[in-house]
Parts: sequence; C-alpha cells; structure tokens
Amino acid sequence: MARNNAVKYKIKKNDQVKIMAGKDRGKSGRVLRVDRDRGRVLIEGLNMVKKAIRPRGQNRKGGISSVEAALAISNVQILCKKCGPTRIGLRMEQDQKVRFCKKCGEQL
Repeated sequence: MARNNAVKYKIKKNDQVKIMAGKDRGKSGRVLRVDRDRGRVLIEGLNMVKKAIRPRGQNRKGGISSVEAALAISNVQILCKKCGPTRIGLRMEQDQKVRFCKKCGEQL
C-alpha cells in the first residue's frame, strides 16, 4: 500500500498500551513503532517470537534469538493514568488537537 493511503491512528510511538487479545493478553508495554500501512504496532518486550539469525562476520553470532513481533493495532488500548485501558478521543484546545481519555476526559 502506498504511503499516501496510510490510515491515521490515535496510538503513537512511546504510548503506554495494554494488550486486549492474543497470547499476551493483559500485559502492558511501551509502543516502539506504529506501522500505519499494515495497521500494526510493535510493543517493547511483548509478543516475542523465535527467529533464526545468520552469522554476519566476526561481530555477530548465529543462532535462535527472541524478537518482538508486530501486533494488530485493534488488539491494544492506550492506558490512562486514572482509569486504565480506554478509547481515545480528539478535541481542539488553543488551535491544536489534543488526545483525551473517553472514560474520564483527562488529556493524554
């Protein structure tokens, strides 16, 4: 999919999110990357999978290592400091968009 057709999501890099579905359901972590083209997020230390690594020169050994795998963005919710996992809304405050918690109304 071309970059100009990418969908905009309300979850951004460095947000604290909680996984709502899948093998790591209930765990929370920090968003490392948001892939807008595929609708997926990468969360620090979660959704780990085994990957075979080839040796590259003398500085990297081969073998099997664990890496984070991307997760569907629909399976995560942002964490509000007051009320936990919640949906996100947008509103205008002094000529700029601000994200807020749909449960308590606090700015995120």
